[in-house]
Amino acid sequence: MPRMIVSIDSVVIKEVELTKERTTLGRRPYNDIVIDNLAVSGKHAVIHMTDDGVEIEDVGSTNGTYVNAKAVTRQELRNGDIVEVGKYKIRFLQEAEGENFEKTMLVKPGMVSPSMVAPRAAAAATPQAAVPLSAVIRVMSGAAAGREVALLKVVTTIGKPGVAVASITKRHQGHVLAHVEGPDRPLLNGTPMGEAPVSLKHGDRITLAGTEMQFEQG
Repeated sequence: MPRMIVSIDSVVIKEVELTKERTTLGRRPYNDIVIDNLAVSGKHAVIHMTDDGVEIEDVGSTNGTYVNAKAVTRQELRNGDIVEVGKYKIRFLQEAEGENFEKTMLVKPGMVSPSMVAPRAAAAATPQAAVPLSAVIRVMSGAAAGREVALLKVVTTIGKPGVAVASITKRHQGHVLAHVEGPDRPLLNGTPMGEAPVSLKHGDRITLAGTEMQFEQG
């Protein structure tokens, strides 16, 4: 299924599957693909799915929509094309490459998503777990305190849609935290995050959508 992989400064922050004939992209929360950045217009572009393929249309945005570094009004997308809106790059994929990205994991106060991975002790009981987990997010507050999310995929998205959503991207040199969307920015060790992604180190505390978590590595 076609999908869009959104990144900034080479850090992937979200993956969106294109399942509708018309998918909107912009800064406002009513869009299907929300990019919370002032360089992106409230309603910036529309992605059309037709029998003949996928097209992107700029809908009068302030800063324009670019495909492979060229400004476009309406342009057919081909596998691997790079759409640029503001500082964000959105890679269009029609093949299975995007399956390396994790689905959204929601962490809400007092609740753990069923998709969360159980504590490392449970993982260690399986024969496939010979290699230790490189990193986990441990939930520190609420009824879910003590549970862990294993950061095994390229991108793990956590938070509460409409309030605060963040992504943790696994890179060769470590893990990077980025604000994805929502009016409430994540707190990293008690300080609100800015626009730029931040490298995580062992013991960092993340507060997101009323839930406190700790990044643990090693």
